[in-house]
Amino acid sequence: QVQLVESGGGLVQPGGSLRLSCAASGTDFRAYVMGWHRQAPGKQREFVAVINGASSTNYAASVKGRFAIYRDGAKNTVYLQMNLLEPEDTAIYYCYIYTTKRYWGQGTQVTVSS
Repeated sequence: QVQLVESGGGLVQPGGSLRLSCAASGTDFRAYVMGWHRQAPGKQREFVAVINGASSTNYAASVKGRFAIYRDGAKNTVYLQMNLLEPEDTAIYYCYIYTTKRYWGQGTQVTVSS
């Protein structure tokens, strides 16, 4: 059974950085699409970033140039490096993997505030 465990969230000041991790188990994740979505209070879940089996990436316009998604095959882990964080980035961040269906992690809270 596929399981995803996120970590790395927390409280950071505007302009700061965080790196989120998403560890996958139950499958060799390298061949599959993985990504991150986020959900802010009172808003719908939205796309943030995605990486495919060839390590091609795509980003939401709001995070392009500030966030980077990448994977470590040896650790079966995908990362989201977040720089120049803004209060608008405050949300619960969820990673997913798409095999025959989409599996979600439990989410990790990111709060950007002074």
